[in-house]
Amino acid sequence: MNDVLIIGIADGSGSGKTTLTNQIASLFQEHVTVLKHDNYYKAHDDMTFEERKNLNYDHPNAFDTELMIEHLKELRAGRPVQCPVYDYKVHNRSKDTITVAPSKVIIVEGILIFENKELCDMMDVRVFVDTDSDIRLIRRLQRDVLERARSLESVINQYMNTVKPMHEQFVEPSKKNANIIIPEGGYNKTAMEMLQNHINSHLKRTADL
Repeated sequence: MNDVLIIGIADGSGSGKTTLTNQIASLFQEHVTVLKHDNYYKAHDDMTFEERKNLNYDHPNAFDTELMIEHLKELRAGRPVQCPVYDYKVHNRSKDTITVAPSKVIIVEGILIFENKELCDMMDVRVFVDTDSDIRLIRRLQRDVLERARSLESVINQYMNTVKPMHEQFVEPSKKNANIIIPEGGYNKTAMEMLQNHINSHLKRTADL
């Protein structure tokens, strides 16, 4: 595939980046492929559940970013990939994979995708979703307790011990690598329209080639 638009959407957990990503994917359907950095958490089969619970999942070293870069190169070349699946309930990579097909638009989503230079340089558009920390914490609490079978205490402890300090050390500084900064992610209608128009222009241009 010769002309692929790669869009990166980043910021901290609970920022609204997934909502933004899902809205774009829903609008353009088969024309958009989504690659989530969260799926590329490293496997830790050698550790117990208790040991895995205490890992720092918000540090760049928690991710197999090299594999994600290879998969992105394959997708850009028009070849499907077998994307890993992460199971949040057991804090480990699943044995399953998902077949991800190439398309004319690829969205790369994650908290630390702008932190890695090689990955960041592959993106044509880099969007940083800028959301207040209190809102992000509330959304994270709701998500992890309701969807990921976590206790309220464990979510708060993780936020204070790793999520907040890692956000300040790695995520927030990566904002400088974005070329678009928007508040509130998928809840920002102006930003949605801007991205929608950009994608429409790309699809029209590549269709005319």
